[in-house]
Amino acid sequence: MSKLQNRVELEIVERGPDWLFVRLHPDYEKLDGVADRLWKLLNQHFVHRLVLEMDEVDFLPSLLMGQLVMLHKRVLQHDGALRLCGLTPQCAEALHLCRLDQALPHFDCRADAVHGFEVSKPR
Repeated sequence: MSKLQNRVELEIVERGPDWLFVRLHPDYEKLDGVADRLWKLLNQHFVHRLVLEMDEVDFLPSLLMGQLVMLHKRVLQHDGALRLCGLTPQCAEALHLCRLDQALPHFDCRADAVHGFEVSKPR
């Protein structure tokens, strides 16, 4: 796990064929630059497909949503994919209310995210 200048921690959980799995450990006061740091990790591992494990994220502030949208656009420009897994029902609902659940698909687990199984719906 790497912690850079007291910012959000990004833990590379695993690298699979064509995918990188990263767990987000948020510091809600220091979310700026998350998109750039994740993009750098993708490039270091020569992949453009990312599953972002969000198990430790309690809520989705607008800054984090904006960072995810920026990363999503970059990944799409390189024919990649960004998928989220492990969202709480509240976080899934926040994505839905902001109409971002189509752009940022979320899944129950990593395996479903990789295979693109049916997206989890907020309750």
